[in-house]
Amino acid sequence: MKPVWIIDDDRSIRWVFEKTLAREDISFKLFSSAQEALSALNSSVPQVVVSDIRMPGGSGLELLQKIKERHPALPVIIMTAYSDLESAVAAFQGGAFEYLPKPFDVDHAVDLIRRAMEESLRRDDVAETAEAGPEILGQAASMQEVFRAIGRLTQSQATVLINGESGTGKELVARALHRHSPRASKPFIAINTAAIPKDLLESELFGHERGAFTGAQSMRRGRFEQAEGGTLFLDEIGDMPSDLQTRLLRVLSDSHFYRVGGHQPIKANVRIIAATHQDLEERVKNGLFREDLFHRLNVIRIRLPALRERREDIPLLARYFMGKSAKDLGVEAKRLTDPVVKYLMGHDFPGNVRQLENLCHWLTVMAPGVNIDIQDLPPEFREDQGALSGENWVSALEKEAESALNRGEQNIMHEMTRQFERALILKALAHTGGRRIEASHLLGMGRNTLTRKIQELGIEGKEAPSTHSS
Repeated sequence: MKPVWIIDDDRSIRWVFEKTLAREDISFKLFSSAQEALSALNSSVPQVVVSDIRMPGGSGLELLQKIKERHPALPVIIMTAYSDLESAVAAFQGGAFEYLPKPFDVDHAVDLIRRAMEESLRRDDVAETAEAGPEILGQAASMQEVFRAIGRLTQSQATVLINGESGTGKELVARALHRHSPRASKPFIAINTAAIPKDLLESELFGHERGAFTGAQSMRRGRFEQAEGGTLFLDEIGDMPSDLQTRLLRVLSDSHFYRVGGHQPIKANVRIIAATHQDLEERVKNGLFREDLFHRLNVIRIRLPALRERREDIPLLARYFMGKSAKDLGVEAKRLTDPVVKYLMGHDFPGNVRQLENLCHWLTVMAPGVNIDIQDLPPEFREDQGALSGENWVSALEKEAESALNRGEQNIMHEMTRQFERALILKALAHTGGRRIEASHLLGMGRNTLTRKIQELGIEGKEAPSTHSS
């Protein structure tokens, strides 16, 4: 990984970062002036830049501007005294990733740097993927229709709604729409609205002011500001909470929003691409999704077919993923024999393209020979093995989780974990004749932990008589 650059004319600040980053095992380089850093930028590029805002011989804002001219995606954190908050706001307009107020908490500084490093690596991966190969593969008529839709939208700024099952490649289509749009030089920011807790989602989308809530130690830009001038991809939009649906509708209506705890309206120049695996019309009928927001999002709709609907693309995709996995792992590419390709074309792939990609990665790592045949497939892909051993338990768990989610059940992680632990403990106790010490060893937990779980899960009386349990 490339180093983090620290730029500050204050020797004591540089010393603090030197000791802290060395302790955290983060590679770094120290500079005492903006000019020194700019000279180094001619021969190397850092992962993240952390720069003071006021330095003799060139300010952090000037440095930020020059860095963004050369490397627009490079995250820059600006350090500023509390009295310089207006300058920090100006820094955001120049594209700063975040600001770090002085005097700063060392742990907060490290967290901020790590967050910027993750963002930088994500952008590097996106850039590498864009250069490495084709964006989306598919020869089936249904995929050709998707390609035509992307082509027709190259000069459009219209909001797009992408429908498709999980794993069909909705984000790939969103990235392609961005890359072939007039906004291509600006950021593409993606957020999965279903993966972020409701309490945090508002701050993630719209940012927050310092002190807006407990733990908000500094002002933070949300995804709308990060995507300024570019594209914001809202994945799994169907799961967005109703109060945030209202806020999103307001942004789409008047192109302004407020940070959490803020009073100044911020203009949003962002193209929205939304995606969902759900039937939004049905959710509107059931009162789970705002009808007016649905119509705002449903300007142009692109439907991505499931992999089972374009089986003729499986050979093309499988061979591409086998080559990609071999390249990523630095090993010789393995070859899928014709029988295994034909066999895979008959598989339904409920996880779609993502599941096929995972399978190819597994085969690259686990298959013993260079030529892969049906017997080399994992057990869940072999019907004869499945008939002997019963349904794969992970697949059964996935189906049960999907059913619970579709039923709208809450707290499913807790409930399913209880059921999982209960089943394991009961089987272990049955296996050991109720001997808890032996069962705890087999389960990999302490006897006291096992006793506590037996009580919590209501297993008392289900195991063998207590005379055998100690």
